[in-house]
Amino acid sequence: MKSINHTIEHLKPSGIRKYFDLANSMEGVISLGIGEPDFNTPWHISNAAIESFQNGCTHYTANRGLMELREAICDYYRDRFHVSYDPAKETLVTVGGSEAVDLCFRTLINPGDEVIVLDPNYVAYEPSILMAGGAPVYIQLSQDNDFKLTPEDLANALSEKTKAIMLNFPSNPTGGTMSREDYEKLIPLFEESGIYIISDEIYAELLFDGEFCSPASFDSIKDQVLVINGFSKAFAMTGWRLGYLLCNAKLSSQLTKVHQFIIMSAPTAAQYAAIEALQNGLPDTEEMKKEYEQRRNLLCSRLNRMGLRTNVPHGTFYVFPDISSTGLTSDQFCVQLLEKQKVAVVPGTAFGEHGEGFVRISYATSLENIKEACDRIEAFLDEVRGPALVTTEEAVLIF
Repeated sequence: MKSINHTIEHLKPSGIRKYFDLANSMEGVISLGIGEPDFNTPWHISNAAIESFQNGCTHYTANRGLMELREAICDYYRDRFHVSYDPAKETLVTVGGSEAVDLCFRTLINPGDEVIVLDPNYVAYEPSILMAGGAPVYIQLSQDNDFKLTPEDLANALSEKTKAIMLNFPSNPTGGTMSREDYEKLIPLFEESGIYIISDEIYAELLFDGEFCSPASFDSIKDQVLVINGFSKAFAMTGWRLGYLLCNAKLSSQLTKVHQFIIMSAPTAAQYAAIEALQNGLPDTEEMKKEYEQRRNLLCSRLNRMGLRTNVPHGTFYVFPDISSTGLTSDQFCVQLLEKQKVAVVPGTAFGEHGEGFVRISYATSLENIKEACDRIEAFLDEVRGPALVTTEEAVLIF
C-alpha cells in the first residue's frame, strides 16, 4: 500500500485523551482531566431543539447558519463585548469551535507560512497549523507574568513569514487572561505587522475578575481579527457541537467556501437550541460561574498549601500548578498519581513543550470530588517528597 499523508502520520495523539482513556479503564478514579462542564444543558435550551423537531425543522439550513441565530450572535457580541458584525456577511455558524479553528488555518495559510502560538496552548492549535502546511512559532508564557502575552515576546517572534497569531484568552490550560490594557500594548505591533489575529474566545463568559476584552474591539485592527466562539463551555452544550466565526466580509466569504464543501451546514436542531441559549440562557451561565468560582478558590488554596505553586486563574475552569518541586516530570507525576491515588490530571506537556513542570487540573466537577481529589493528591505528595512545603498561613498569602 502507498504511504498516507506524512503530516498526519507524524501527528501525536492528544495527550488529554490518553489520560481520559486510562482513567476510564480503572475503577474509583476521580477525573480532573477533561475540559467539559459537569452541568447538563439547561432544559429550556434542550427543549428548543425538541420543539424544532416537532415543527419539522429537520432540513439543511443556509451554509452560514440560520439567519435568526446569526442575528442573535451579533446582538450578543454587540451587547456583551461592544463589537459589531453583520449577520449576513460577517458571521458563520460552525460545527463547534474546533471546525472554526480548522477553517481559519485552511483558509489563511500557504505552505511555509509561520503562525505564532502561545506555549502552553490548547492541544488542537499546533496540529491544525501543521495539517494546513504552516509552521508553528512558539512564545513561552511565564507563570511569573500570569501567563500573559507581552509586547516584548511578540516582537521577538514576528518575522517576514508570520501570517497569523493564535490567541486564547481566557486560556486553556493556564486560566490566564488579557485585559484591555494588556492588549493596548500589543496594538502597535499588530498594526505594523498586518498579521491575522485568530482569537479563540470560547471561555469569554467564564471570566471571574474584570471585563472580557476581545482584540476585535480595537477598530484599528478589527479587519485583521477572526473571532472564534461557541456554546460548549458557557452554556454546557459540549455535545451539541456548535460554534461560530466572526470576521470581515471578504475573509468570511472565503471561510464559508471551505465550510460549504466539508460541512454544508451545522446541525439544525443545535442551531435552534443556540438561539434559545443566547436569548435566555445567560442567567444559567451566571449560576454555573458562581459554582466554578467556589471550586477554583478551594482548589487553589489546597494546592498552594501542599506546596504546588498555583496562580489563581481569572477565567476558565482550569488551574495550572507547578509540580517541579516533586522532582517528577509532568508525565511521571500524572501516571503515578493515577496509579497510586486514582486521580486523573493532564501533564502540561500535552499543551506544548513549555508545559513541562506543570499539570492541568479541571475543576469542572463537584466540590465533593475536588475535596476528595485534593486529599488524595496530598497523600501522594507526602509519599513522593515528604510533608507539605508551606504552612497554612503562607498558603493564604499565596492565594
